[in-house]
Amino acid sequence: MSSRPKRVLVTGAAKRIGRAIAIDLAHHGFEVAIHYGNSRAEAEETARECGGALVFQADLASVPEIRRLFADVRTRFGPLDCLVNNAARFTRFDPLEITEQDWDFIHDVNLKGTFFCCQEAARQMRQLGAGRIVNISSLGGIRPWADHAHYCASKAGLIMLTRALAKAWAPEIAVNSVAPGVIAFGDTDAEAQSMIRATPMQKAGTGADIAEAVRFFLSAPEFITGQILAVDGGLSQR
Repeated sequence: MSSRPKRVLVTGAAKRIGRAIAIDLAHHGFEVAIHYGNSRAEAEETARECGGALVFQADLASVPEIRRLFADVRTRFGPLDCLVNNAARFTRFDPLEITEQDWDFIHDVNLKGTFFCCQEAARQMRQLGAGRIVNISSLGGIRPWADHAHYCASKAGLIMLTRALAKAWAPEIAVNSVAPGVIAFGDTDAEAQSMIRATPMQKAGTGADIAEAVRFFLSAPEFITGQILAVDGGLSQR
């Protein structure tokens, strides 16, 4: 990869973890593009904090929308060196109550949408001869959560997708995943509080913790690929 600032698209960058990742990367010399689904005002605020980053909208549950997004990014921003797949959906249901619509709502973005974002980004990176992809998975893809079977399945699928794409796209493109544990934004419910109490580090993580892990993978030796880094205070070891 060249010495110029690396161009990175962060999906779901309007709020929470995605926002923290985008701002951190901008502050560390990356050229950042902001994707959002519905939260335009928040995305524009993130873009301002990134020094005037470009903003792109797309529904990542739609493959045609994904293809349009990456075409727009290439035209307005330039071919991507890096992609951070952060956008995701999260719902809670007893598994006996999950409907086909509930299942598709989660998997259309968390797994299907992420795959097609990877595919479109890899096409651009292959033309550059190098690239880095980081998929934000979850502790829920490593450990089962009883009321989140559909979500856990999507994130476990994303972890295996990361490994498969790392093998498929080597040596040009490194593909890794960061798996957050409990990341607090001032809105932890009783379930999250219980998980925090069970966390060996005895606290929740922050958006900055995830951002630093993402930045590691985007800057690490290209020999590191297909890896899953749990940023969870040790909770995955319980």
